[in-house]
Amino acid sequence: MKSTTRIIFPIKEIFHSIQGEGFYSGISAYFIRLEGCNIQCDWCDTKNSWKIKKKDFLTVTQIVNQIEDKVKTVVITGGEPTMWNLSLLTKILKKKGHSIHIETSGSYPIYDKNIDWITLSPKRKKLPLKENYRKMNELKIVICNEHDFSFAEEQAIHAKKSNCVFILQPEWKENKKILPKIISYIKKNPKWKISLQIHKILNIP
Repeated sequence: MKSTTRIIFPIKEIFHSIQGEGFYSGISAYFIRLEGCNIQCDWCDTKNSWKIKKKDFLTVTQIVNQIEDKVKTVVITGGEPTMWNLSLLTKILKKKGHSIHIETSGSYPIYDKNIDWITLSPKRKKLPLKENYRKMNELKIVICNEHDFSFAEEQAIHAKKSNCVFILQPEWKENKKILPKIISYIKKNPKWKISLQIHKILNIP
């Protein structure tokens, strides 16, 4: 095994909070946010994670030491986390008893077999690789306008797992405007669920 003191990743932040989005909304989790993004959406709420900074690189050991064993869920996000080979990090976290979740656009290959839950959040600028649709446990579409509902359905067609969860999430700045339309849409199309970014409602990280 490669040394955990030699493998490094650009880490924007590591923090303990409540998962505010998607199927696992409401649970206690550690978040590992990596730097670097190949898509850079205009409405992104973590633009400070786009740029990779030399000073922010941490070793696997440094990362793992910041995560308490009692918190069983670790969410790896970004930026775009699949830009990096995370297999050593996830292997160690799994051995320590953690469940590994990843949030990704799906625009890079997902080889890591240590990941327990894959949330795919496709972006029009760069669609997911076809192989990643087969792997996703959750499809999350950010809704900014009415055109995004059609995009959501186009992406849902590619889901291969029978138990894949379909999520519609209002873009935060358009929340009040688009939320009634999402509610109406889900009533008519009950395969979808709503995600409300409760961490922002609660004003927590």
